Amino acid sequence: MGRESHQLHIFFFPFMALGHTIPMIDMAKLFAMRGCKSTLLATPHDEPTFLKSIAKPQDSGFDIDVITLTLPLKDVGLPEDCDNLSKAATMEMRKQFMTAIAMLDQQLELLIEKLAPDCLISDMFLPWTTEIAAKCGVPRLVFHGTSAFSVAGTECVRLYEPHKKVLCDSEPFLIPNFPGEITLSRMQLPDFVREETEFTKFYTEVKESEKSCFGVVINSFYELEPAYAEHYSTILGRRSWFIGPLSLCNKDIEDKAHRGNQASIDQHDCLNWLHSKQPNSVIYICFGSMANFNAAQLHEIAVGLEASGQQFIWVVKKDPSVEEGKEEWLPDGYESRMRNKGLIIRGWAPQVLILDHEAVGGFVTHCGWNSILEAVTAGVPLVTWPIAAEQFYNEKLVTQVLKIGIDIGVKRWVRLFGDSVKSERVEEAVKRVLVGEEAEEMRRRTKALAEMARGAVEEGGSSWSDLGALLQELRLQRLAHCKKI
Repeated sequence: MGRESHQLHIFFFPFMALGHTIPMIDMAKLFAMRGCKSTLLATPHDEPTFLKSIAKPQDSGFDIDVITLTLPLKDVGLPEDCDNLSKAATMEMRKQFMTAIAMLDQQLELLIEKLAPDCLISDMFLPWTTEIAAKCGVPRLVFHGTSAFSVAGTECVRLYEPHKKVLCDSEPFLIPNFPGEITLSRMQLPDFVREETEFTKFYTEVKESEKSCFGVVINSFYELEPAYAEHYSTILGRRSWFIGPLSLCNKDIEDKAHRGNQASIDQHDCLNWLHSKQPNSVIYICFGSMANFNAAQLHEIAVGLEASGQQFIWVVKKDPSVEEGKEEWLPDGYESRMRNKGLIIRGWAPQVLILDHEAVGGFVTHCGWNSILEAVTAGVPLVTWPIAAEQFYNEKLVTQVLKIGIDIGVKRWVRLFGDSVKSERVEEAVKRVLVGEEAEEMRRRTKALAEMARGAVEEGGSSWSDLGALLQELRLQRLAHCKKI
């Protein structure tokens, strides 16, 4: 095979947290479907999940595989089972976990030297990979697992520091040099932005490494946020390719059911329950893999859902310390009263499968980007309940720019645990997103975006074309590298 027709070999290196690994696996599948050899880098613990997720593409003949890297957890004082960010229970454990990930540098370098990939796509939280890629003569692409809106918005806040010019935490400020006249308050910003922390320095490293890498791939599509896509590339000067929604590479029920962890409910039981419901009659509630609500907040949600009179699927993270049947946050007799009206899933849910069902008419979400994009592609409007990370930015995109959701009313960024919301607000928000003219209008807008999303990933669509342009650039890059040697 000649150099010009050489099959591109891409390394995919996700950050070890479910919200980061799931779209990276989808991306690896997508690149393989476009003729590349895709190699996913995983920990031994994650390898079975990765292999399960790519089994069908492998069986179909696509060139995709997994290679393991061993996290030196003992070297940083962590137990061997702490191999994912969600298992790092304290801030100190999180720091140790980040240190362990950075110690994968030599393993990565040896792998690149041995297998000579044409490109390394690594998560934004792995800034040290830029230096290794440059040393090995391989272009590095940063993967941002969020919207152009939030990436550009957070950068404008970092550069211009508008939060330092307000008198108090609740006073709103305009994001400078940013389309749409979007306002935030200081208490909606991450703690490491509000004040100097160890993570502030790390975040600066993340942004600086982004400037010196080959470019950025974003799990979004141009038609969803054109002003912010242009702002990111033109005003902020980042080379970027919009190749999403990545979840749409999963075409059938099995593909959708096998994303992420093993579901806590049989997919057929879940679908059969939904089949028995009318279109747009069910609210889906899920707060991602990281958020941990206390018993009092779970109780408020339970009461609000019952008072709304609406049917629901509610995903609750199972607390391993609680005995079966001893969940004190549930009102007395709740599950027997809700037997036909509500389905509580304790643990992991097949989210894309649920959102794609016609019975689901609304989604209460923590505003993680994977969840928002999955709702958009399913045409499901949202109730926004941001907790941490960049989620308050995503809320603004949903409620103010796209106008496909309503906010639950939280005002404060609180790492992992979230700001408190009363049952009356839950009741009101659930009714608003499911019933009435406002709900219908949001649903129409979301379904129009869903059509655009599907068009974007089809041959000739914006994301399909952007990925093609990226692959062509990588081929030219490889050709130039081969001529040098």
